Amino acid sequence: MTHHSPFGRSLTVVVVGCGRLGSYVANNLSAKGRYVIVADRNPQAFGALSGEFSGYSVEADASEFQTLRTLALDKADAVLACTDNDNLNILVAQAAREVFGVRNVLARVLESGRAGLCDELGLPMVSPASVAGDVFLAAMAGADKEGS
Repeated sequence: MTHHSPFGRSLTVVVVGCGRLGSYVANNLSAKGRYVIVADRNPQAFGALSGEFSGYSVEADASEFQTLRTLALDKADAVLACTDNDNLNILVAQAAREVFGVRNVLARVLESGRAGLCDELGLPMVSPASVAGDVFLAAMAGADKEGS
């Protein structure tokens, strides 16, 4: 099943970082028919992509502006910054939005202290610790109700 953007082409998603999170997202988006470009500076990281992954993998350092041009961010419908480096994720998301005009950006932020910076910049972000914490708190709320 292929999803189309308003421009009559497959939805294009650039995933920066091919670790556990980036490869998970890239594999799932590819399986849903998205046109996926995944970038990582470590060529061994692409081993986490499934055999069914139908997108492109690009060995490149996303901290270099030329890499962002090479990834064709100006043609992307979404950019997901999933590296293990908060500063790089924020940089990539901000450049994608401000320089390349990508409306749908999301940065993974591991350090909760950097969430304020994302708020100041108006950048959407996800903090794995906060997401997991919310799941644990919801589970505890359910346990509290059962124990009452």
